[in-house]
Amino acid sequence: MSTGTVEVRLAALLHSYTRGARVVHAPGATLGEVFDALDERYPGIRFRIVDEQDRMRRHVRVFVNGADARDLATPLADGDKLYIVGALSGG
Repeated sequence: MSTGTVEVRLAALLHSYTRGARVVHAPGATLGEVFDALDERYPGIRFRIVDEQDRMRRHVRVFVNGADARDLATPLADGDKLYIVGALSGG
């Protein structure tokens, strides 16, 4: 699969990493590759999304074109839209 560029919309909890940008673009053929590319440009952002075991953090949700995605190997195509949001919890 060729590497495309995806649009990434970020939750407010990540804006401090992107100098306030709400929408950024990154290359990658999978979610993992996009997170790596984001971390190169915005150091530390990947660790807020992915834990030490290379799993997505429970309090973060990632959607690819509106569909929930939990696997870093999820394939992406040029022009896909990612939404990274903080999960709500409570009781």
